[in-house]
Order: sequence, then C-alpha cells, then structure tokens
Amino acid sequence: MDEFPAKVSTETSSQPTQSNSGFRGFSVGPVKMDVLFVRTIPGILMIVEIVLGLLVWALIAGTTYVNHAFGWVMFVSVTLWVITTSLFVVYLLSVPAKIQFVPWPIAMMIFNVIATVLYITAFITNAASVPTNWAPYYNNLAASAFFACLVMIAYCASSFFSFTAFRGQGSNAATNQATGHLPA
Repeated sequence: MDEFPAKVSTETSSQPTQSNSGFRGFSVGPVKMDVLFVRTIPGILMIVEIVLGLLVWALIAGTTYVNHAFGWVMFVSVTLWVITTSLFVVYLLSVPAKIQFVPWPIAMMIFNVIATVLYITAFITNAASVPTNWAPYYNNLAASAFFACLVMIAYCASSFFSFTAFRGQGSNAATNQATGHLPA
C-alpha cells in the first residue's frame, strides 16, 4: 500500500454568498430599508405623486360638490394615491431585491402609463367641471384641477423613466459593467 502523504491540502470551495455591496440603507432584523431610494429620480417622483395626489383628493373631499364628475376624479386620485404609497413602501423596504421573479421594471412601466392615462382623464374632467361662477368652493376645485395637472405630469415623467429602466434591463451585461451602469 502506498503511504499517506505528509501534507494534505484541505482547501474547500463554497458558493459565493450574495454580498450587500449594492445595498444603500440599513437593516433591522429581516427588514432592509433603502433610505437612499428617496434620492433617486423614481423615489423623488413617487414622493411628488404622493404629496400632490393627496392635495387633489383632499381639496375635492373638502367640498360639497354636486357634479358627479368629481366622483371620477376622487376615484382616480384616491386609488392611485394608495397604490403609489404602497409601491413607495415596497421600494423603500427593498422588496424588489427579495422578490426577483416579478418583472419590476415592466410592472412599474405599465403602472405609470396607466396612471398617466387615468390622471389625464381626471384632470380634464376636473378642469371642465369647475364652476365658472364664483361658487363657494370654486378655489378648492380650481386648485384641485391645477394639482391634478401637476400629478399627471409627474406620472408622465415616471412613465418615461420606467421605460428607460425597462429598456436598460435587456441590454448587454458587458456594456453595463464597462460603463458602470447597472439596470434598475
């Protein structure tokens, strides 16, 4: 029998673990909060959409409107406000990094395009329904139309940036690494 060698190499290989090098926030237990998300363009636009959307439905809700067209504006503004707030929390808690089977860029692009179209209809309905005479709530209804226009523009910008993130997702990985850009 051959003699057992005096020196034995005991190197083992293991699978590389996923590092948190791309993580830009802090962690409390299993929850990781990406606080730098609020500094990104999508984060800033979501904050703008949340604040201005809140103003739209709060200004209308504070009136006693008799025109039923404002019901549509309320439905659009409240529904999109709730969904946008929920998506903001989802991105703030880094859920897209945990749930990778969902195509987040295309989902956000579809949501933002639908939100833009809905807010276009809500803005037109709101602006067309503001009474021309100085009704008791004229200022609230006119202001809600103005803020609906601003929210519509914010969702349109979000649609553009969601599209660029979606388009950038399918690009060449070597190009992304060479330029230093990672898909969103």
